[in-house]
Amino acid sequence: MREIRVGDIAIGGGNPLVLIAGPCVIESQKACLQTAASVKEIAATCGVPYIFKSSFDKANRLSAGSFRGPGQVRAARTHIFVSFRIGEQT
Repeated sequence: MREIRVGDIAIGGGNPLVLIAGPCVIESQKACLQTAASVKEIAATCGVPYIFKSSFDKANRLSAGSFRGPGQVRAARTHIFVSFRIGEQT
């Protein structure tokens, strides 16, 4: 398996486990920040590097009227905000 780098975190290639986690879809900046901060704390307790991840568009919903996400621009802004606030890769 080859190594891939996300910022200063190495994934694969025999490197230790990395936790890539976050909400299924971005609902709000506040919810993303709370989730990221909680997961960061858990990852740190376990000694595992953390990369925040969430989706900007979840098209695979059961109902056509379900919330799909904020769109690409708002999602990108949210990811930048969360990354800056928690000091982790997104």
